[in-house]
Amino acid sequence: MFGYFLLLTLSTLFTKDQNVKTITFPSKDGLMLTADVYMMHDKTAPFILLFHQARWSRGEDEEIAPRLNMMGFNCMAVDLRSGGEVNGVKNQSFILAQEEMKPTNYVDAYQDIESAVAYAKKFYAQGKIILWGSSYSSALVLKYAGDNVENVDAILSFSPGEYFSGQGKSKQWISESAANIIQPVFITSAKSEKSSWSGIFAAIQSNKKEFFIPPTAGNHGSKALWNSFGDSVYYWEAVENFLNKVK
Repeated sequence: MFGYFLLLTLSTLFTKDQNVKTITFPSKDGLMLTADVYMMHDKTAPFILLFHQARWSRGEDEEIAPRLNMMGFNCMAVDLRSGGEVNGVKNQSFILAQEEMKPTNYVDAYQDIESAVAYAKKFYAQGKIILWGSSYSSALVLKYAGDNVENVDAILSFSPGEYFSGQGKSKQWISESAANIIQPVFITSAKSEKSSWSGIFAAIQSNKKEFFIPPTAGNHGSKALWNSFGDSVYYWEAVENFLNKVK
């Protein structure tokens, strides 16, 4: 009997890719973006859009998205144009943007988030929309949520900050938009990074905002959830508690 359940478990692990589909769709300026869609449930299930940190790709979410699937969420991990490579996954949006000589600064990726939300709502998501960002994209999802309250039901932000003053934006660019957020918000980071986002958190008006600081040093961005880090269990506990409240 034990052997049967072991075989069943291994079968589930090895066939999870059947629920993953790589797609492309246009950003606002016509750049074709690449994303992995993890559809394990009906379209009415809550839908999480996952965005990566700087110099990386949708590969950041390779082990995160399947776990979110098991929790009852559909997901889409998007290659933003400002990125590179991680876990052997090259950022196709970044590669194409370079070929087409389109700008790839952090701020240029904001339109990619706008387009990803619109595309997901049109083709995949009929239930709640949840935004999930890592590092620079965690700040951009807060901006989007504040500027488009009607399009977002909850936000998870891993290591946000005012990263854009060197790219023509004010030092309060994120905080100014975050002040409009009324949705549930979850913010976390490495322990040493709290001062980078405390002002943003204070600006958020939602009475359903919360943050998590690990008892350990922790890690930057969504990689804090990777199994290779022993303290990922603390982050996952906090994330699961939040998501169970906003399903």
